[in-house]
Amino acid sequence: MQNEAVRPYWESLRGKRGALRWKRGLDIVVSAAALAVLALPMAAIALAVRLTSPGPALYRQERVTAFGKRFLIHKFRTMTQGPQVGGRQLTAAGDSRVTALGAVLRRYKLDELPQLLDVLRGDMTLVGTRPEVPRYVARYAPEYYATLLLPAGITSQASIRFVDEEQRLAAAEDPEACYLREILPEKMAINLRCVREFSLGREWQTVLDTVAAIVKRRR
Repeated sequence: MQNEAVRPYWESLRGKRGALRWKRGLDIVVSAAALAVLALPMAAIALAVRLTSPGPALYRQERVTAFGKRFLIHKFRTMTQGPQVGGRQLTAAGDSRVTALGAVLRRYKLDELPQLLDVLRGDMTLVGTRPEVPRYVARYAPEYYATLLLPAGITSQASIRFVDEEQRLAAAEDPEACYLREILPEKMAINLRCVREFSLGREWQTVLDTVAAIVKRRR
């Protein structure tokens, strides 16, 4: 991360240390409150996952967060148990591994709810660049590492913009090549802009935009 492409982002965030402390405080308060309110619904989802397909309720996978730290992200399991197809760590629309319940959870982002635990622990934040697997972080262009100056997030403007990512991957002849050559650079352009323009007001706007996007999909 110590390269000249990252330096301007680091210098910009260094002048916003007060806002970053507020960001962490809000992460703790909001994630703790959300977990308290959503405890019963999350328990119901976990039970439904266990009853509708063999395997654990939660899925854990190694991802990368702030300053290159690796951690295990938590999600409700949406796929059948088994090896990843061809070692690929992407999911395209129509993937046969996705269960019927998993498709619903993924559509409305309910599979992401356990990540509130990751936020409370400090591995993630409410709003920030979605965490990548180490395999794809190793393919980052130098400037992309600026997104690791902040913790990985549950939601972001890029994830809202790329709500159709699975459909794009399904239509691609080589989904992994499509992701690395087309989707990742487009997402990173948005993520880098959000790092440059970081403010608490923009982050709360992202939260509202996320809720609006989920409601729109429900309709």
